[in-house]
Amino acid sequence: KIPPQYTDMSMSRSLIAFSALLVEGSSFSPSNPWRPRRTENPCVLMSAPVAETITGEHLPKAVVFDLDGCLWCPDMYMLWGGGAPFKKQADGTLFDCRGSIVKMLGAVPEVLLELKTTDRWKGTTVAIASCTDEPSWAQECLRKFDIGDGYCIKDVMHHEEIYTANKQKHLRNLAEITGIALDEMIFFDNEMGNCKSVAKIGVTVAYVPKGVTAQMWELALAEFPAPGKIIRPPS
Repeated sequence: KIPPQYTDMSMSRSLIAFSALLVEGSSFSPSNPWRPRRTENPCVLMSAPVAETITGEHLPKAVVFDLDGCLWCPDMYMLWGGGAPFKKQADGTLFDCRGSIVKMLGAVPEVLLELKTTDRWKGTTVAIASCTDEPSWAQECLRKFDIGDGYCIKDVMHHEEIYTANKQKHLRNLAEITGIALDEMIFFDNEMGNCKSVAKIGVTVAYVPKGVTAQMWELALAEFPAPGKIIRPPS
């Protein structure tokens, strides 16, 4: 039985997310973080209502991703001694100059292709917020990872904040550049420290320790908007 709080969402998305939890062996309970909530947070930059589609779902105006450990693995610093140039492989992975494999995680190609090509996401800003140790290597990977339909990762991104800094700075810069309020953004990162930092400024945050999986993508969208909250994988 679909919980009553999903009646204002698209039925198809609710079924997908609910099924994903069942596959993981989780059961629904009131403590399970499913339904959208708004968290009172003095750091939240208040904004106009979040974009709403014809299905009634609320979507973020900006979707922001970390890179290392979130979109791909391994982290760039783990390739020290090798690194660029990277060579495309038939299976969609990359080899560095030493033969080490770099691969996209979870459902990254599918999620990014959806953001690039579907009407659902028209007008949405997609961005990067990364502290990767090797920005030039990361740029090459962005250009060489194919996500389908002739697109690479870089084709999806409207803005890139790739430099060493607290992730709050990355997100605040994106807000200033785009004019999108922090509470209209969702941020995906595999490190809890970064998640806690960004949540403090009123962004909805998805903690993705295994990268952006289909399950966490659907769960994060089902929770949005949840300013200042960290959405975690089901236990």
